[in-house]
Amino acid sequence: MTKKLYYTSPKTAQWDSEILGCFKENDHYYITLDETAFYPEGGGQPSDAGTIDNLAVLDVIKGTEGDILHKLEKKPSSTTVHCELDWSRRFDHMQSHSGQHLLSAVCRELFEANTVSFHLGKEYLTIDINEAEWTEVHTAEVEKKVNQYIFENHKLHTYYVTKEQVQSLPVVKMPKVSENIRIVEIEGIEYNPCGGTHVERTGEIGMIKILKSEKQKNLTRLYFKCGLRALNDYSEGLGVLSALSNKFNTGRTEIFDRVEKLENDYKRLLAENENLKLEKAKYLADSLLAEDNDGFIHHLFEESSLKELQYLAATLVKKEKTLVLLASQKDQKVILSNSGSLAIHCGQYFKAELSSYKGKGGGNEQTAQAGFDSQADLLAFYQFTIEKLSQNSAE
Repeated sequence: MTKKLYYTSPKTAQWDSEILGCFKENDHYYITLDETAFYPEGGGQPSDAGTIDNLAVLDVIKGTEGDILHKLEKKPSSTTVHCELDWSRRFDHMQSHSGQHLLSAVCRELFEANTVSFHLGKEYLTIDINEAEWTEVHTAEVEKKVNQYIFENHKLHTYYVTKEQVQSLPVVKMPKVSENIRIVEIEGIEYNPCGGTHVERTGEIGMIKILKSEKQKNLTRLYFKCGLRALNDYSEGLGVLSALSNKFNTGRTEIFDRVEKLENDYKRLLAENENLKLEKAKYLADSLLAEDNDGFIHHLFEESSLKELQYLAATLVKKEKTLVLLASQKDQKVILSNSGSLAIHCGQYFKAELSSYKGKGGGNEQTAQAGFDSQADLLAFYQFTIEKLSQNSAE
């Protein structure tokens, strides 16, 4: 039977062990040890990582008989192996799991909101609580209280009880198992049946920062980080804030005002740009209308964008009853608009002719637009349409 060091001495990071068993499956080897500190995935906590005999531990799982199986690419060369735990990963899991217990306890204490699920991900942690009406006020109160408990440095006790003994404890919820019931007690705060790894005192959690809350049907999902994750997140955010402060040559508290001013300036410039495009479209429209076009205006632009052509086409059909075909080599787009006497449905015309030129698009009776994979297809369609619609307008 394997001795589970992750329970008896959870801070063990290196040890030597005897291999009890080994089998191969799907090109990987699975070994069992007489002692292991590698925690198998379970209870919302991912498995540990590290090395055995300098071989990477790819996964740690519970076997059907309750054995702890360590997945390796190769079979160790000796029956006695040296094991090393990825301690940074383990301690992150310990901080996160203990932090989750404490956060859930505070949600329950302050607002009678029970945790129904927990996820320990690579980027952040989440709990789902059975409280739909959650506000920023709730978040602030919970965050303040949970960090107060961290600073008070409460002791965490782990021990086993029988199914009879657990009945006398104020546990968060009754366990699903009926024997070897493991209790994680945060002294003075809660009793929780749990099989995960935990820190020894709440102070080791470091801190808890709630990032945001999110509605999930009748639940609320809290996103948070603990310990070193929270510190790294703060450092990253501070780095961004300092970079912005230096870029704008202003204090951190004034960055928002500077960004707001830039946003307003940008909106003003956009409006001015739109007005210039309208003026340009009017000028081009007058120029094109001055030509003898027989009710059919067509022009190929090298650098104009589709947006500019849309302005121009709309201006042309508004100024005069005419048929307009405009193409943009830059965007490989074409637009067809009609306000003249020629009986042509722009959308239907595109639907009938585009596929022959690998074009995609559509529209309604008055206007349609399309795009092409290549300029060659665009130019071919453009020339074909000029010839075909010129013939129709001459009839």
